[in-house]
Parts: sequence; C-alpha cells; structure tokens
Amino acid sequence: MRYRLVIFDWDGTLMDSESRIVACMQAAARDAGWGELSRESVSDIIGLGLPEAIARMCPGISGQQALLLRERYSHHFVLADQTPQAFFPGVEAGLARLRESPELRLAVATGKSRRGLDRVFAANGSGAWFHASRTADETRSKPHPQMLEELLAEFDVEVGDALMVGDTEYDLDMARALGMDRVAVTYGVHAAERLARSTPTFTVDSFPELIDWLCH
Repeated sequence: MRYRLVIFDWDGTLMDSESRIVACMQAAARDAGWGELSRESVSDIIGLGLPEAIARMCPGISGQQALLLRERYSHHFVLADQTPQAFFPGVEAGLARLRESPELRLAVATGKSRRGLDRVFAANGSGAWFHASRTADETRSKPHPQMLEELLAEFDVEVGDALMVGDTEYDLDMARALGMDRVAVTYGVHAAERLARSTPTFTVDSFPELIDWLCH
C-alpha cells in the first residue's frame, strides 16, 4: 500500500446522494421564501458546509432568511434520510478490501454536519469502516485544509503518506493546499474538466478503478 492514511469525501464520492441533496435544498429555499434554486446551483455547492453553501447559492440573503433556509433543509433531509441511500457501485467491496491492510487508516472528511454523518453511519453500519471522521460543523468548511490537518495530527501521519479522494474541486483544493496527493472521481458532482484544474494526482471513473490503483 502506497499510503498510510486514505481520506474520503462522502456525498458524491462514497454515497450517491446528489439528487436527495438537490431536492431538499430546493424545497428549503421555497419554504424560506428565497424562490427556486436550479439543480446546477445546488450541485455546485455539494461538499461545502451548509452556511458556506447557502452564502454561495443565495448571494445577498439575510442572516434570518439564511437561518430559516438551514432549518428547513435539515428538516427535509432528516425526513428523506428515513429511506436509506445507496453507495456507488464497488464502494462496499472496495472499502472492505482496503480494511484488509492492517497498517492503513481510513477516514472521512465531509461537508455534512456531525449529526448528519452519524445518522448515516448508524443507518447502514458504515461508521465501523473508518478510523476517524471530520465534519464541516466541527472544523472549517472545505476548501480550507483544517479537516485534513486534524486527521494527519490524529494519526501522526506525514502529508506525503496521506491521500484525499473526492468528487469536487473543494476536496481537491483542500488537499492541494497542503501538498497532499489527491484522487479525483469523475462519477460525482463536478465534471472531469473542472476537477482537472485542481491538478489531481490521479483520476478515476469508478470506485473499483480507485481500489485497483491503490492496491497495485
């Protein structure tokens, strides 16, 4: 194994959750009186913390309206989360293969809240797959590298021995800020051309392709 620590984004990298996020955010914007948000504008912010996402989607929104939009998004998402979401093809088998390496540590760095990540961990038992996780409401939102800095410190791993895997420029730019290797997955939210601007170390079109690259 070429790395000691592999860090994964969640939405759009491990879990196929784009449609649910878009629908819940659109409903929340209507509830908050902001109006319609396009699918493209919501997809663009997946990976950011919720306050940062709303500020980007809704320029000029008042603090009170932004708070209402956040509350309504959380409401819609919790209701929707009662129906489990699917992992992308190959994720469960691929992570199981990585867990066979006793020296490798696996972690999650996500724009989700801690409550949201713990909810999905509990729903499908996936929390046991990872040695640590960081969420946007307990550190700083991507693309700031604080999540990665904390995970490196927790495991006492040098940046050259760690890898970030993600589907957005926010994931890749977070790693690039530290000089960390980074893999872009093209099956998620941001297009391959956009991901290429963040100079990924490697680019894959499927999760099994990532596992083969890591394990060869």
